[in-house]
Amino acid sequence: MEVQIIKVTTSSQVDVVASLAKTIWPDHYSPIIGRDQVDYMLAKYQTPKSILAQMDQEGNSYFLIHSDSVPVGYIGIIEKHNELFLSKLYILSMERGKGIGHAAIDFLKTKCRENGAPYITLTVNKQNLNSICAYEKLGFENYGEVVTDIGKGYVMDDYLMRLRISPR
Repeated sequence: MEVQIIKVTTSSQVDVVASLAKTIWPDHYSPIIGRDQVDYMLAKYQTPKSILAQMDQEGNSYFLIHSDSVPVGYIGIIEKHNELFLSKLYILSMERGKGIGHAAIDFLKTKCRENGAPYITLTVNKQNLNSICAYEKLGFENYGEVVTDIGKGYVMDDYLMRLRISPR
């Protein structure tokens, strides 16, 4: 299995990200936050239009994850002076457990080193136990909590996690 991580630069790649989100999010998040909130969040954050706006106006970068030349997931990041914020790391359920997430984190570690950022930070839903466990296995540590109002009566109730990056 060959994992490739490719920066999203075209509208057709944005469409692939949105399509992956429509598949991954309901499957993964409906048991955690309910289908209504999943649908709301997909419509607000993961349509082609909203992804393009995040890239053009909010400093987000997206990357497609390919396994053997097939798109199987995506990454969304915001690069800051002292950290790389991992806003999205999603992999199709049938592709999990194959080392793809580990390859994605290695890719992000390299980006941190290139930019001199000492941390990868992220937020993860407090009830998303499988993802929390996976991040902990990769070396991430919980350093707090945050509740974010996202509108229409919905909140994201998350842990803050970070991974210290050695400069090498």
